[in-house]
Amino acid sequence: MPLVNTTEMFKKAYEGGYAIGAFNINNMEIVQGVVAACKKHNAPVILQVSASARKYAHHDYLLAMVKAAEKETGLPIALHLDHGPNFETCKECVDGGFTSVMIDGSSLPYEENIAVTKKVVDYAHKFGVTVEGELGQLAGVEDEVSVSAEDASYTKPEQVQDFVSRSGVDSLAIAIGTSHGAYKFKPGQKPQLRFDILEKVSELLPGFPIVLHGASSVSQEHIAIVNKFGGQMPDAIGIPEEMLRKASSMAVCKINIDSDLRLAMTAGIRRHFAENPGHFDPRQYLGEGREEIEKVVAHKLVSVLGCADKA
Repeated sequence: MPLVNTTEMFKKAYEGGYAIGAFNINNMEIVQGVVAACKKHNAPVILQVSASARKYAHHDYLLAMVKAAEKETGLPIALHLDHGPNFETCKECVDGGFTSVMIDGSSLPYEENIAVTKKVVDYAHKFGVTVEGELGQLAGVEDEVSVSAEDASYTKPEQVQDFVSRSGVDSLAIAIGTSHGAYKFKPGQKPQLRFDILEKVSELLPGFPIVLHGASSVSQEHIAIVNKFGGQMPDAIGIPEEMLRKASSMAVCKINIDSDLRLAMTAGIRRHFAENPGHFDPRQYLGEGREEIEKVVAHKLVSVLGCADKA
């Protein structure tokens, strides 16, 4: 099966009341850990790449790894650009074999966001590539995306019909209280997601795929391992998994997961170095990191996203 766009997988996810995991990749071990879990649980998957990951690993290497994953597993796999910063980057990815792209115009004035999103849609659709847009701004820091709490804003439901109809996007990322990075809430702060916004958006856009960014749970088990073996990540708190499962059962068809993968790999590597100080073969410590990636992804597929056995 060749790489696919997100149209069919989102249609099935919406109708089935589950979400597809969109896992950020930037090296071979992460790709292998993610797809090993997906193969074991027969789950469709979106492998997504940020602009900074393209700079780090280079476009052609990433494309080749994802194609190898598809060849090995036979699963429905979409290759997606995460937070495309401009039309030019989106065009490069469309031309370079990606099957889905996101144009992030959320920091722009409303009309400019529509204009740049429509420009990407008009180009991408010529090649069968699906497009994700964004309304509202998430707080937090992840790669090149950095938004202060003061500048963050919830999605305005009254804008979504106009935005989708005028831009032509295939899916829409909304802001309901998730945030990028590992420090989503402060100690003692009760995590809250605005399900009322999600419900209103769903009413206004029936059957339309909604996307959640900044949705890592930030495993306290991995935080404890990182801190035990020399790390310094106090007070890292993520989104409760029961909230993500609820969102998956509603209109949310795609949930982005990045920080949880970083934490899993880092925990595995730090533990390996501490317990095996004489090791210097990258296959030894990267292999343990890859195993942690596979474990956390398997858990997400079965217990959070609900997409196991949906390929």
